Amino acid sequence: MSFVFNATISALRDLLRFKIAWIIIWPILAATVVWISIGIIFKEQFYELIVLLLEYIGIGEWLRSLQHDWITSAIIGLIDVLIFIPLIVVTTLIITAIFVTPALIKLVANRHHPDLKRKNGGTLSGTLLNTMLATGAFILIWLITLPLWPLGIGFFVPFVAAAFMNQQLFRYDALSEHATKEEINQICTEHRLSLWGLGLLTGLIQFVPFLNLLAPTFTALAFIHFGLEHLKRLRHRNAMIVQSPDHA
Repeated sequence: MSFVFNATISALRDLLRFKIAWIIIWPILAATVVWISIGIIFKEQFYELIVLLLEYIGIGEWLRSLQHDWITSAIIGLIDVLIFIPLIVVTTLIITAIFVTPALIKLVANRHHPDLKRKNGGTLSGTLLNTMLATGAFILIWLITLPLWPLGIGFFVPFVAAAFMNQQLFRYDALSEHATKEEINQICTEHRLSLWGLGLLTGLIQFVPFLNLLAPTFTALAFIHFGLEHLKRLRHRNAMIVQSPDHA
């Protein structure tokens, strides 16, 4: 787990660099504008969906029994916020993975791994496919576990979903420019538990107010540091094997 810790510390250091200020800001602004626009356009439909959700979890009748409409409106407004914030965070993660990660890879590689050869094992189609799979599975986790929320077990769902989303979304992109396909598969297989650990650690920040604004860029940086460091060690290990007398 030392690699997980080192990756997060390196990512925190990079966040303090002025060069990535705009990289942090624009995906959040884009995601916020998108979801506010959707919320305004489909306001009535969202209201109906929230009412159905409240009925599903068993508090719809209780809301209707309240004598003050402003209480009902306040509760529904709070639910709107609780729904839109995760949507904005997830959308920001997707934007970061597709459009921002290449710039962050260049930043980290030039500063920390200037001698690491680029072999471009990843592709844009691979990134898009991985993004769709990660997003689809993330939504599926939420839908399948909805019945668990009234039981209290649902408290753990956001953390598990965030851990899955982060490691699935960024492990491929972090290595796509430098590793071969075989190297990507090997690193992801050998360090599956560490990737989940890093996904959970970076996912926790998504639930801390204000810090969650930095979460997408921080997550990308952490996975890039983790991936490139393991790639460097993998290539060094393979080179040592090739040079060993037994191999010859």
